[in-house]
Amino acid sequence: MNESSNKRAVIVGVFVFIGLVFLLSGILIIGNVRETFKRKMNVVSLFEDVGGLQKGNNIWLSGVKIGTVDNLNFYGKSQVEVSMNIDTKAQQFIPKDSKVKISNDGLIGNKILVIYGGTEKSLVVQEGDTLEVEKTFTSEDMINTFQENNKNLLAITADFKAISKKLAAGEGTIGKLLNDTSLYANINSATKSLQKATVKAQELAGSLATFSSGLNKKGTLANELATDTIVFKSVRASVLQLQQMADTASVFIANLKQAGNNPKTAVGVLLHDEEAGALLKESFKNLESSSQKLDEDLEAAQHNILLRGFFKKKAKAAEKDSLKR
Repeated sequence: MNESSNKRAVIVGVFVFIGLVFLLSGILIIGNVRETFKRKMNVVSLFEDVGGLQKGNNIWLSGVKIGTVDNLNFYGKSQVEVSMNIDTKAQQFIPKDSKVKISNDGLIGNKILVIYGGTEKSLVVQEGDTLEVEKTFTSEDMINTFQENNKNLLAITADFKAISKKLAAGEGTIGKLLNDTSLYANINSATKSLQKATVKAQELAGSLATFSSGLNKKGTLANELATDTIVFKSVRASVLQLQQMADTASVFIANLKQAGNNPKTAVGVLLHDEEAGALLKESFKNLESSSQKLDEDLEAAQHNILLRGFFKKKAKAAEKDSLKR
């Protein structure tokens, strides 16, 4: 009996021991108590608002969990000092100028702390150091921003409503444009005129292109004028002569005008002295009458018996000359 009872006690003790081992292992796994056996170092950060951060929340670096929030205490008037337990294995990857910000574990998960940034030239963080905090937008900030945007949107909607009302009433430049058919007709006419002007400009561009192609085509007058230096010099000389003639004519006209304005010159006398003009006309009449009398005397001389033979010989000689030609 004693042996059997002892044996039963040993078996029960073994099962109890195994049960205790499994229970302890489950507690360690579920409660993440194994973290307590890792070597830690403590750093702090000062936050204006922790946004619901709690003791035990995780700390992440580049997507890897490196520690947990150890404690939260009020600091100064309104700040919160957050104490962080960080694995010493991650110490070498955290410069002193790194920053800390509050984020979410997933879309609607628990609050977490994220350590990021820092420069390679900076020393690594040490026990008791304070890491700088970056201010992030909280859900309350986002709600306040949305409310402000809603106010701005309401103001814009009210302004647009007032503008649309004025447009419908035909007020303002755009309102008149929308409601005044004559103004639209004028704009349409101006548009057509611009289109015609565009067509003319295109035609002019085509003509210029044709002319420029003619400049490059050998044998044409334009090409010769553009490329033949002899023709160019001749044209230039002709233009200079025309310019000289024009200058001479201008000088002559100026002198004639000046002489005509002076009553002492011959031209001035003819233009300004009526008596001299009358005498000149009378002289022209006397010359005309003398010419008529001379013609009559020549006609009478041709019929004179003494001179008739002379004129007949002259007429025959003129006739022979015409037949020879």
